[in-house]
Amino acid sequence: MKPETSTTKKSIAVVLGIVALFMVARTLLSGGGSAPQPTAPAAIASKGKTTPEAESLDPRLRLDLLANSESVVYEGAGKNIFRAAPDVVIPKVKVSPLLSRHPEFPETVVTSGSPPPPTINLKFFGYSSGKGERPKAFLSQGDDVWVAQEGDVVNRQYKVVRITPTAVEVEDLLNNNRQSIRLSQG
Repeated sequence: MKPETSTTKKSIAVVLGIVALFMVARTLLSGGGSAPQPTAPAAIASKGKTTPEAESLDPRLRLDLLANSESVVYEGAGKNIFRAAPDVVIPKVKVSPLLSRHPEFPETVVTSGSPPPPTINLKFFGYSSGKGERPKAFLSQGDDVWVAQEGDVVNRQYKVVRITPTAVEVEDLLNNNRQSIRLSQG
């Protein structure tokens, strides 16, 4: 009985293989079958314009749509997205009419210089140096405390340039200014 069972299984497998090959060939020759046409999403995406191209699921590259997107020019709003604070506008000061009569003060618009960079609000409250190791400074800002050596960057903004027992020189990397912070007592 075993030989009959194995031949039956083989014949069923051959028939299923032929059916599978027939289905694959039919799908490939008919162009991949018919996909259901989208109705609501295409109408929403085209904002009421229903064209056969908008409703089609054709994967070809649409050069006209690509050209439209490439022609868009970003103009911006004048803000620098990489700075937290807004740009400072320097007001123009006009010299008074009384001073403008004087030869040393002609009637011109005078602008003040650029505003000073913001102060570095770190607090230097301690110093440590051991034999054979580099000096360390204990810095704080609010509740945050850092132990830094020369060359370290603190709070992703301040670089420790030099450490002495009475002061630490810190460079603000965002505003390009240096400041010496004295050791605070208490």
